Amino acid sequence: AGGNPSSSHPTGRKAKELIGSARESLARMLGGRPEDIVFTSGGTEANNMVIHTACRHFHESQCGTGDSQGTPHIVTSSVEHDSVRLPLEQLGREGLAEATFVPVSPRSGQAEVDDVLAAIRPNTCLVSLMLANNETGVIMPVAELSQRIGALNQRRAAEGLPRVLVHTDAAQMIGKGRVDVQELGVDYLTIVGHKFHGPRIGALYVRGPGTATPLHPMLFGGGQERSFRPGTENTPMVAGLGQAAELVSKNWEAYEAHMRDVRDYLEAMLEASFGKQRICFNSHFKGSKRLCNTCNFSILGPGLQGRRVLAHCKVLLASVGAACHSEKGDRPSPVLLSCGIPLEVARNALRLSVGRGTARADVDRAVQDLVQAVEQLERDQA
Repeated sequence: AGGNPSSSHPTGRKAKELIGSARESLARMLGGRPEDIVFTSGGTEANNMVIHTACRHFHESQCGTGDSQGTPHIVTSSVEHDSVRLPLEQLGREGLAEATFVPVSPRSGQAEVDDVLAAIRPNTCLVSLMLANNETGVIMPVAELSQRIGALNQRRAAEGLPRVLVHTDAAQMIGKGRVDVQELGVDYLTIVGHKFHGPRIGALYVRGPGTATPLHPMLFGGGQERSFRPGTENTPMVAGLGQAAELVSKNWEAYEAHMRDVRDYLEAMLEASFGKQRICFNSHFKGSKRLCNTCNFSILGPGLQGRRVLAHCKVLLASVGAACHSEKGDRPSPVLLSCGIPLEVARNALRLSVGRGTARADVDRAVQDLVQAVEQLERDQA
């Protein structure tokens, strides 16, 4: 793996083979083709690349038509990761794109398909909807959305309107449930290695990059990754990502069943330890499916803000929301507020995630740690 994959010597050829094998492994995991996989530094870069591509493709599709639709417009949800939300907000400030953030339904926790479709305009070039939310675990109706947009694109083509591309950030879903790009019908899908026990690297699935589906580079250089993402490849990380993908392909059903069992046990133990009246599960939405590993809950009571509870825990390692937002202090999660969770409940929220190796004994220790933390806080307030 130490050779430069672009070199012709034996070590370079071996590195190139490792990258090719990893590409095949990721494609197999997703039900796609190896040529549809482009390696990136992570999910943030992949998401930004999709947004960049959609805007550029919009402008290129307007050239020579004599019927310009003006500024590109992108539709997304109100609960997306910051690597989707912040680029769109920045493009809006610069006057380079318009964005609509569709609120999720407090009934389902989902961005409803009809609401997303209603936000599409003549100048819409991209719809980006995460496959599963990172805080609530709610799974979004991406397959239905793709199908409906496919039908819409046929009508738009007849009217001379730009194609609406479809992207999903699948960071949270891979390794915890079935992810098949043929079933989802998306043009782009973001892959994040560390979310399924791989290294901190990512990839972007593109349905026929540069042919069936546009893809424009944000970087220019040596021509690696077919010039879509130039820069000397990080062969060890890419190879590790491929190995993690192989494990998911072979074992995802067993992983999912184990994590769901342990997560359900966790929720039962929380209710048994604190009482049903004191525990509010923030990710239980009637009729919506959710990830097998995620438990977002609040322990009700004054002075029991999530961050304060965690600060009094001795063994539990957890977050009040998304780990990449951990510096935002005691402000309640905007995602929970968007889902209709009351302010006083959202302030007390904790997010616990179980993994492949989490056992019921680990849950017992974590819940006992929470119990002693709450007891200590209540004694301090007395």
